[in-house]
Amino acid sequence: MNKFTTILLLTLLIATSCTKKSPEATREPLLEVEGKFLYEDQIQQVIPPNVDKKDSAEIADSYIRKWVTDVLMYENAKRNITNQKEIDEMVEDYRKSLTIHQYQQKMIVQRLPATAAEEEIKAFYDQYSNQFVLNENVIKGLLLIVPKKAPKLSSVKSWVQSGNTKALESIEKYSLQNAISYDYFGDRWVTFTEILKKMPIQIEDPANFVSSRKFYETDDSTQHYFLRIESYRTVGQTEPYDMAKNSISNIMLNKNKADFISQFEKELYNDAVKNEDVTFFKK
Repeated sequence: MNKFTTILLLTLLIATSCTKKSPEATREPLLEVEGKFLYEDQIQQVIPPNVDKKDSAEIADSYIRKWVTDVLMYENAKRNITNQKEIDEMVEDYRKSLTIHQYQQKMIVQRLPATAAEEEIKAFYDQYSNQFVLNENVIKGLLLIVPKKAPKLSSVKSWVQSGNTKALESIEKYSLQNAISYDYFGDRWVTFTEILKKMPIQIEDPANFVSSRKFYETDDSTQHYFLRIESYRTVGQTEPYDMAKNSISNIMLNKNKADFISQFEKELYNDAVKNEDVTFFKK
């Protein structure tokens, strides 16, 4: 530790030498202030591994200053505040809320399934599909980027245009040796904006672009781009089920949790009344 830390430690030790509190026997204390001890292992925990001595000392100094300041501020506050009862009540309210919340979460984990059933998700989608509207154009397909002077470009073009299983196998083998980037998304929806970021083109009407072609190629000074659009949905259309599925599952899980807690609270109250655990005083 540097000179500042050493002086700080000595000052605090002298200033608090009359305290009757003792540090833990199994830990090495660094300093004491207001009857609180800071230990060596606490400092070691905040210093990242492989840090040089200078940075380590700076981190230690910063932590010590913050720790001491927090202790002093808290103890001074306790001696000077006048609404301790109000604070205690707020702490107790928070403790109660936190305890109840932890208990509810534990019951949810124990008694509710972690995911919504597939048939329930599909039924929800079918009933409320008009609420799942796309605000971006989405597509399925592939994007292959190769050097401008890559071999067999005419074959690559025909493979991408075809898009059948045999063509995809050829593209995969070719891309291992020649592609700068090969992104196959025929099994998932991606936003067209995400694909455009990878290509040197600007499109005024993206919805018309994705709906009017299945194949597009272009190039720049160094690279050649092949895009195949297998499927598409445009802005304003219904979001595909496999895109909406996760959102629906979360909606249903949150609803099931809320219903479970509400029902549990109702049963808890009714059982307490039935078992005469609640005493009502008549006026």
